[in-house]
Amino acid sequence: MIKTQLAAASIVGKVLAGASLTEVLQDVWRVESSLSKQQRGAIQDLSYGVLRFYGQLGAILELLLKKPLRDKSLYHLLLVSLYQLQYSRVLSHTVVDQAVSASRCLVKGSGMQGLVNAVLRNFIRQQENLLRQAAEKEVGRYSHPQWWVNKLRWQYPENFAAILRANNKRPPMTLRVNRRKISVEDYRDLLAENGIQAELLWPGALQLSQPLRVESLPGFAMGLVTVQDAGAQLAAPLLDVHDGMRVLDACAAPGGKSTHLLELANISLSILDNDPERLIQVQQNLERLRMTSERLICGDAANPDEWWDKQPYDRILADVPCSASGVVCRHPDIKWLRRESDLAKFAVYQQAILDALWETLRKDGKLLYVTCSIFAEENTMQMERFLKHHSDACQLPISVAAMVDGQLLPDTQHDGFFYTLLQKN
Repeated sequence: MIKTQLAAASIVGKVLAGASLTEVLQDVWRVESSLSKQQRGAIQDLSYGVLRFYGQLGAILELLLKKPLRDKSLYHLLLVSLYQLQYSRVLSHTVVDQAVSASRCLVKGSGMQGLVNAVLRNFIRQQENLLRQAAEKEVGRYSHPQWWVNKLRWQYPENFAAILRANNKRPPMTLRVNRRKISVEDYRDLLAENGIQAELLWPGALQLSQPLRVESLPGFAMGLVTVQDAGAQLAAPLLDVHDGMRVLDACAAPGGKSTHLLELANISLSILDNDPERLIQVQQNLERLRMTSERLICGDAANPDEWWDKQPYDRILADVPCSASGVVCRHPDIKWLRRESDLAKFAVYQQAILDALWETLRKDGKLLYVTCSIFAEENTMQMERFLKHHSDACQLPISVAAMVDGQLLPDTQHDGFFYTLLQKN
C-alpha cells in the first residue's frame, strides 16, 4: 500500500499544481507499466477520492497542522491518508503505519515521520469534531471553490446544495443500447443472464447497479452497447435526424453522440474535431460498432473555411467546449483547475463557433446547441445573445421532464447538460 499512497500523493500534487487528472494518470500508466490492475484501480480510486473531497480534507489538515508544511509532497501524502481514514475500509492503524513508512521515502529524518503519525492519530481521536469544524466553512462543507458555491447559490438558489452534493458522488455507469442490433429488453435480459442488474432510465438508457469493466459487458466488443451518460444520450434524439440527411457533428470526440446519430438514421455524417488524437478515438468507436462516417475532419469549428465544402447541412450538433461544470462527478479535478474568469473565455469561443456553424446550416435546418455546463454564462445567457443577433433563428421547444429551460442538472442518475434546439427560418 505504500507504493499506492505515494503514487496517489504524487498524482494529487500534480493536479493541484495545474495538470489534468486524466493526463497525469495516463502518464503514470505509461511509465509504471508493471503496475497490476489492482494497483492501478487503487491508485485511481485514491486520486479521484482526494480531489472529490479536497475542500473538506484540506480544511481538516489546516485544523490539524500548527503551521503550513514546507514540503508539499508530505502535505499530499497526508491528504491521501485522511481520505483513506474517512472514506475507505482500510483499518485505521494500517493507514497510519503505511503513511509513516511512505513519508520516509519523501523526507529524511524522523521528525516528519513523527508529524505524520501525530496528525493522523489526532484525526482518528478527534474525527467527529474536526469534520464539524471543517463544515463551518462552505469550501469544507461542499468541497468546491467558494466562487463556484457562490455562483450556484445565485443561479440556483433552491438547488445549489443538491447540485454540489451530486457533484461529490461517484458517477453511475450507464449504457446506451444499440437498437439496430438488439432491443433494450433483450439486452437487459442478457445482462441478467450474466448476473448484472440494470435499471431503465429512459428509452435506450440502462444504468448498472454497480460499475464494472467494459470487457465484462456482454456483446460490448460486438457493438451491442456503448457506455454513455444518460444525460448525454438525449442529444442525438433531440436533433431529429432522418434517413438521407446531411449532418455535422462538431467538436465530436470521442464520438459517443456521433455513433448515436448513426444508430438512429441512415445519414451522411461529417465528424469534426480539432484534436487529431481524439479523432483516433472516434475512429476506434466507429470500428467497434461496425459503423462508417462520410468524413472525419480535423479542424476548428469556429473556422469553417478550413474544412467546409460549401454544401449546407440539414442538421448540426454543436457540443461546444465548455467549463465541464456538469460532469464534475466524473472529473473532480475540474473543480480545482477551473477559474471563474474561464467562463467568459469559454463564452467567447462558444459564440464564435455558433456564429460560424450557423452559416453552414441550410434554411429550415436545425442546430442543437449542447454544453456539459450548468453555468448560465455558457447556456441561457449565450442563447439570449445568439437569438438577439440572429433574426433568422428561432428556438424550438424541448420536451424533457427532467429539464428546466433546457438545463439538466446533475443528480444520481445523470450528469448536467444544457440543450437548445434552434431552427433556421
